[in-house]
Amino acid sequence: MKIIISPAKKMNMDGDFLPSRQAPVYLEKTQQLKEYLQNLTYIELKKLLCCNDEIARLNYERYQRMDLCRYTNPAILSYDGIQYMYMAPQVFEDGYFDYIEDHLRILSGFYGILKPFDGVVPYRLEMQAKLKTPFCHNLYDYWKDDIYRELTQNDTRILNLASAEYSKTVEKYLTADINYVTCKFGELIDGKVIEKGVYVKMARGEMVRFLAENAVEDLAEIKRFNRLGFLYMDDLSDDNTFVFVKTTK
Repeated sequence: MKIIISPAKKMNMDGDFLPSRQAPVYLEKTQQLKEYLQNLTYIELKKLLCCNDEIARLNYERYQRMDLCRYTNPAILSYDGIQYMYMAPQVFEDGYFDYIEDHLRILSGFYGILKPFDGVVPYRLEMQAKLKTPFCHNLYDYWKDDIYRELTQNDTRILNLASAEYSKTVEKYLTADINYVTCKFGELIDGKVIEKGVYVKMARGEMVRFLAENAVEDLAEIKRFNRLGFLYMDDLSDDNTFVFVKTTK
């Protein structure tokens, strides 16, 4: 079983208590993106990233001095967002790290797909960025089915905990032999399951931790997840969508 999650916009490179284990599988393609981004002006990069001056300046300077092979940190310890806060990999036990290295994959606009201990450098590039270059129309075009092929190379079961922006890179290429399950986290309001961004990110992080703590290998075991007040609802779910409803505030 492979578990897919989104990256976070913010990155923290202070988590160097564990070393990287290997380079990302598509590092050569990342190098091509890096070289293109290095040649953008500050104004061009800011427009591409759709961000304020402070973030644009930080990332312009990052790209100008970026070396993809030096001063890297494990991907799982480098992203700093709500999902990763609730996953809390900084306090994982050794067995949890082994589990996520085998099962967890982080989707990225810059790196394509990452194992938790792939060495990364800080960057900012969302998958939906309007990056039109001489070699691609956008990042979905750039990565094509690379992410999907790597993800399904040795597995036919995928648990989707990623946002639509990132899961789109996989769903477009799904074939009938792939067992693809999406977890949906929400509140039941007027008979409808309503997802709220912060709670969804919290739940996705807690779900990864739950899976690692219990060394879950069977998709059916995912239904036992009951953290942050979420409970699996069989009557709202189907074979491809597991719905968890928040039952407490």
